[in-house]
Amino acid sequence: MKMVKGIFIILLFYFIGECVSYLIEGFVPGSIIGMLLLFASLYLKVVSPINVEGVANAFTKNMAIFFIPAGAGLISSFGILSKFWTAIIVVCSVSTVLVIAVVALVQQKMEHKK
Repeated sequence: MKMVKGIFIILLFYFIGECVSYLIEGFVPGSIIGMLLLFASLYLKVVSPINVEGVANAFTKNMAIFFIPAGAGLISSFGILSKFWTAIIVVCSVSTVLVIAVVALVQQKMEHKK
């Protein structure tokens, strides 16, 4: 029953995110909005982490399954990717460094509040 509740909560936030994305005409993907809303509700203790812990652990342990569709999409788009590989590598490198820096800053601020 605990897993069902966790799946329901995660899918509810995904649905809310998709609805918000539809209202703003897809400016930000619904999955991102839903994830941010779930993060905010966990941070503000609106949702208990215990409710989604089991599902989150299951998703984390089976993360490789989520990369299969993306890999298939990359393989099917090899022609266009081969034309722009330098730009793709530069963008991926810069965005990776930025994500690492932002996560580090957020983590430091959250630890400092404790």
